[in-house]
Amino acid sequence: MALPKAHRLRQRRDFDRVYQQGIRRNGLSLALRGLSLSSNPPQFTQIGISISQKVSKRAVVRNRIKRRIRAAIQQLLPEIQAGWLLVIVVRPTAVECEYHQFLRELKQLLADAEVLDGHS
Repeated sequence: MALPKAHRLRQRRDFDRVYQQGIRRNGLSLALRGLSLSSNPPQFTQIGISISQKVSKRAVVRNRIKRRIRAAIQQLLPEIQAGWLLVIVVRPTAVECEYHQFLRELKQLLADAEVLDGHS
């Protein structure tokens, strides 16, 4: 299940902008980098996933993790505010995680970064 095209962060320069200028929130198996585009907000929040070979040498394992994270994002998408560039960085401990753990951790990271709608 892929993210809708409008919500995908794909350009290398956008990833670099988020890494250089964005906020950081860290969890056990995921890290969130976010950059608010409040001056000229787009209609959507764009999300990218960064997973290196340090997590697993096997592409099958990395792709499975990405699918689980995308499914969790899909569920949280209606609650995410517009106008953000987000990068989810996967850590090696994510290999043991299941879908519900990703969902819980993502929700916590997004709440900490004040990206979720209705977050007080």
